[in-house]
Amino acid sequence: MQPAQSDRDAAHARYGWQSDFPTFALERPETVRISLQEFLADVSESQVFAWDDSIPKLQHEVGEVVRIDELAGEYSAILEYELPLESRRPDVVLLLNGAVVVVELKGKEKPDQADLDQAAAYARDLRCYHRHCADRAVHAVVVPTKAVGYAGERDGVHVSGPDALHDLIQRLQQPWAKGALSAEQFLSDDAYCPLPTLVQAARELFKDGKIRDIPEARANTDPAVDEISRIAHDAARTKTRHLILVTGVPGSGKTLVGLRAVHSRALDDIAVPRETGKPPAPGIFLSGNGPLVEVLQYELSKDGADGKTFVRGVKDYVKHYLSKPQAVPPHHVIVYDEAQRAWDARQVTAKHAMPWSISEPEAFIGFGERIPEWCVLVGLIGSGQEIHVGEEGGLAQWREAIEASSSPDKWTVHAPQSVLHEHFADHNRPFHVTASGALELNRELRFHFAADLDEWVNCVLGVGPAVHARELANRLEHDAVHLRLSRDFETAQAYLRERYGKAPESRYGLLASSRDKALVNWGVRNDYFSVERIRRGPWYAEGEESPQSCRHLRDCLTEFKTQGLELDAVLLAWGTDLIRADSEWTDRLAKGYKNGTPVKDPFQLRVNAYRVLLTRGRDGTVIYLPPIAALDETAAWLQQCGVMLLDDA
Repeated sequence: MQPAQSDRDAAHARYGWQSDFPTFALERPETVRISLQEFLADVSESQVFAWDDSIPKLQHEVGEVVRIDELAGEYSAILEYELPLESRRPDVVLLLNGAVVVVELKGKEKPDQADLDQAAAYARDLRCYHRHCADRAVHAVVVPTKAVGYAGERDGVHVSGPDALHDLIQRLQQPWAKGALSAEQFLSDDAYCPLPTLVQAARELFKDGKIRDIPEARANTDPAVDEISRIAHDAARTKTRHLILVTGVPGSGKTLVGLRAVHSRALDDIAVPRETGKPPAPGIFLSGNGPLVEVLQYELSKDGADGKTFVRGVKDYVKHYLSKPQAVPPHHVIVYDEAQRAWDARQVTAKHAMPWSISEPEAFIGFGERIPEWCVLVGLIGSGQEIHVGEEGGLAQWREAIEASSSPDKWTVHAPQSVLHEHFADHNRPFHVTASGALELNRELRFHFAADLDEWVNCVLGVGPAVHARELANRLEHDAVHLRLSRDFETAQAYLRERYGKAPESRYGLLASSRDKALVNWGVRNDYFSVERIRRGPWYAEGEESPQSCRHLRDCLTEFKTQGLELDAVLLAWGTDLIRADSEWTDRLAKGYKNGTPVKDPFQLRVNAYRVLLTRGRDGTVIYLPPIAALDETAAWLQQCGVMLLDDA
């Protein structure tokens, strides 16, 4: 029977309708529709019309299942189920024998690509984040309500007219002794726990000292957090100094590890009292990533918190302690995010107007040696994302910094074996090294555990082969990480607006390279002055009610303004600063650097910029290439590498 309104309140009003199959099939359609209207505020007339059209058809098909399947009395139908901790709502969830089926109803004759990708994402998220769906088959189905018959499977999604839905339901079931998942189990409070974005994780960590418990995320980040805590406690006990290097592919949780290590209260017992009293906290999280700092501080300020106590910018920190040689940092654990991008001596001198030449790694080793008794510096290391002038020195600078310190023999470097072998292998080194596999994060979390994206990007931006990139793209498609392409700007925009039309909390935005010269002629404002006026906090955080929101696809950010952050999806406007010509990548059409700018390898900076831009979307990326001849070979190459052309979808 239909649950009473009080029952829905007890379940936190997480659905508009829930009942077993027989009850749903026999109920008056108006009753079902009224229940949905009461659940959702401000329902439009078009939505009411769509319900009046689709509910009777759905009831008829469920009734056919009841007629032919003796187990159907145990099946459940849930309409307008709101995913916990989110605002997205699949139209229908059917709980069958050994299977869960997500149904999206569309009032048209055939689905668009956005319809298919939306349904695939719902199925993926239930499969990945719903505790009771992990051992069951989860299927995605799109039902164009004006279609007739079963149209087959497209991109892992079944397409069926309403008249063929009952037969499809029977085929999607899997005989299983446990029977159908109950609605009570499916709707339980702790059943669905999605992977948070970095910003969401920071808010949870700031408020509660912990983040939501996701087994896969914990499996990837817990060992590194525990290892940092162990080394810090050992350093406090032995009064020694340590440099910890944590490495990982993009999206593997490096920043999350750093935030957890500093703010999860695991270090509260080891701060050394000073003359002025006990330090306010044993650790501090620093980032040279201005956009990340700005967005995190903006988000936390919305909750009334002082975001500056949670995350600080490297530049201001370095400036403060370099200008005050006697000042002692109050924290014993200093986390530096993106430490491989630390500025070299020339850039520090230029940006801080210092009379002496010193690199950021040298500065931090010096700061660490000012701290009484013990210290731990934690460097979070990415690869292939050095995009700023002055960042090309890499990890070699950290070794040189320790060697140049006043007491190199007092330092121990902890890192994965691969890092030690490449940068610290010399047996004549004056410091100690310790290999630790726990400090290597080798699994992507940002992209719903789709571990192939980084390899796909490397393949696309390297030498191929295209056939391997296409295989990787197919695997990504299976995991509902969608790679799409269009030569028409409006088509690309329309896809994203339709794809996330029912998800107001989702964030999608326009990105482009900073050194392109052509995109402004095609409506993409990636010029310096347009980008600099954008307030990044509202751009990332606010919904469509704000004119500053990224969802309007009007304001464009570049690789410098989005590195280290993420969106649900990205509209990447591909410029002429990195193009395919004669089967090779070239940057010959890119903006040049000013005379005297110390750039070692401009081409590699372009490749790194597009590596950043291609790895910002959690659900995937839509690539827009203006219809100009210079980009024709690039468009062809991306299609060879498995990117689907939206115009033909």
